[in-house]
Amino acid sequence: MSDATEPWLIVGLGNPGPDYAANRHNVGFMVADLLAERIGGKFKRAQKAQAQVVEGRMGPPGPENRRVILAKPMSYMNLSGGPVTALRDFYKVPTDHIVAIHDELDIDYGTLRLKLGGGDNGHNGLKSMTKSMGADYHRVRFGIGRPPGRMQVADFVLKDFSSTERKELAYLVDRAADSVECLLAEGLERAQSAYNS
Repeated sequence: MSDATEPWLIVGLGNPGPDYAANRHNVGFMVADLLAERIGGKFKRAQKAQAQVVEGRMGPPGPENRRVILAKPMSYMNLSGGPVTALRDFYKVPTDHIVAIHDELDIDYGTLRLKLGGGDNGHNGLKSMTKSMGADYHRVRFGIGRPPGRMQVADFVLKDFSSTERKELAYLVDRAADSVECLLAEGLERAQSAYNS
């Protein structure tokens, strides 16, 4: 069992580069960017992994204050496991102190679900992480809903949020960032009861 002094690795999943920046599949990056802003850090290239990282502390002063490494793998979504495992090993982070923030097709847009472990539900980023290090990490699942009509899933996740969705996006990203802070400070059950909708 890990203790309160061990660091947390918070991973926003997405694809690198400006062409993907506003895609549904990149909502993990959006949440990670906001968390970096909140702790007053800027992403820099990691020494030991194909990723960008920010190190800092999260939470109120006192026992709930946590050392965190925020990360955005720069390997493309379906290869996320390699960089995440390299960061886990370098920073000596227990697997249950890793949080993956990702888009989730099977949940309505804007709905959040936090959980520990479980399957990948066809998500290539999770599939790669689980293959590299097992499934016992936390997930913050950000609902994007299913594609309309006959649109292929791959096309849907690689499209930008619609203009209607964008009206709420900043608020929803903010709420997802809050849920990560709550998870670290108060534990999974408290975060689930506050944010799982």
